[in-house]
Amino acid sequence: MSRDTTPSFKRELSLFDSTMIVIGSMIGSGIFIVSADISRTVGSSGLLLLVWLITGIITIIGALSYGELAAMMPHAGGQYVYLRESYNPLVGFLYGWTLFLVINTGTIAAVAVAFAKFTALVFPWFSSDNILLSVSGLNIHAGQILAICSIILLTYINIRGLREAKFVQDIFTIAKTAALFGLILLGIFIGSNAEAISANFSNMWDGKWIHFTDGKISWIESLTGFSIVAAIGVSMVGSLFSSVAWENITFTAGEIKNPKRNIPLSLLFGTSVVIILYFLANVAYLLVLPLAGNPAGKDVISLGIQFAGEDRVGTAAANLIFGEPAAIIMAILIMVSTFGCNNGLILAGPRVFYAMAKDRLFFKSTAILNSKSVPANALIFQGIWASLLCLSGTYSQLLDYVVFAVLIFYILTIAGIFILRKKQPNADRPYRAFGYPVLPLLYILLAGSIALILLFYKPDYTWPGFIIVLLGIPVFYIWKRFSKI
Repeated sequence: MSRDTTPSFKRELSLFDSTMIVIGSMIGSGIFIVSADISRTVGSSGLLLLVWLITGIITIIGALSYGELAAMMPHAGGQYVYLRESYNPLVGFLYGWTLFLVINTGTIAAVAVAFAKFTALVFPWFSSDNILLSVSGLNIHAGQILAICSIILLTYINIRGLREAKFVQDIFTIAKTAALFGLILLGIFIGSNAEAISANFSNMWDGKWIHFTDGKISWIESLTGFSIVAAIGVSMVGSLFSSVAWENITFTAGEIKNPKRNIPLSLLFGTSVVIILYFLANVAYLLVLPLAGNPAGKDVISLGIQFAGEDRVGTAAANLIFGEPAAIIMAILIMVSTFGCNNGLILAGPRVFYAMAKDRLFFKSTAILNSKSVPANALIFQGIWASLLCLSGTYSQLLDYVVFAVLIFYILTIAGIFILRKKQPNADRPYRAFGYPVLPLLYILLAGSIALILLFYKPDYTWPGFIIVLLGIPVFYIWKRFSKI
């Protein structure tokens, strides 16, 4: 009697490991940077905190809603599977296509380059000014090489097996979470100063939107009526993108112990911890630095949160707490944060490509698990494309484009809860979406409103992303045709 020795996924991820993946994939460099751009758009401390509060509400409602789908279909591929089952294979493919082309790989590239950028503050040789090679007008600098090396290293660790990957994830997530919490405590209890508190909290709701033309301030709009709503919606590009990737834990459902219980719980615990940390970090920023600033300012106080050097709000706040060593301290914190973040992204994404290949909608070789029971070929494909994006320098622009697409896929997935309750009323649902139908509907309303605001106020960002998604339609039918040959 023959025995099947084909490798299969091993359920090695505990609730703690799963929560670490959620937290680690969410916290990158965004929380230390994006509050500057948000502050330039909303112009008041009250609205800045409101942006992060709304982001938190949307994120937690989304996570609680995804929990129903995850418990119902605890299979490798997560969100791809939910979209395929709720709608049809085409919609699932469009998500997977965009995930591979831009969402996951583009984020990996951006986070890797951020890692290299902050490493250069500690080791200047890795500066983007250190050009190592020029090929047909393309300059390749030391920072890009370091970014690619970090992707290769983490890809190799993940190929070695889930046990090694989760060890790296747990260690780096614990380290960066503790460090961020420590920075918050220092900001609130040691770094706070009367000047910043008076400037930020004497008139919390007097919003002003600073508009730019060719990098220079062209006019300042006082926010009243609908313009407040528009400013909040536009500014949430940064806060939302700093809060995504929590859904990545659903990609690894085939490797989680007791997934019907642990995936919903990890989504709840992980997103709650991150959102609380994000909100408190912004409270700390407002206690340490004045929000309003002058782009011609000569020190961190006069620059304020709005015009912090290279938007490094975290570094500016740390400068007032630690003095001269602040830049190095923050650089090391962000190095740890981005490295751990990328491990989570690199770990999770290939499980989607594996599921697509099983449906004959991706390269056949990515449907194969290696002797360590991980999709090594999918990891390699992902690493190569992310590395090419690092070299191209287009990842940042591509990520701007797909914010709109990411929102659309979130909306479609949560709408899928309603669809599946009708299509499969008798399916096993160990966990049901909290607050159904009110909270899922609220999510769809809020996320849909933000998507519409972006569509009208930032068309340069939204339409290209929508086109990237639509380009997947002919690819789907071509792939379907050739997969039958």
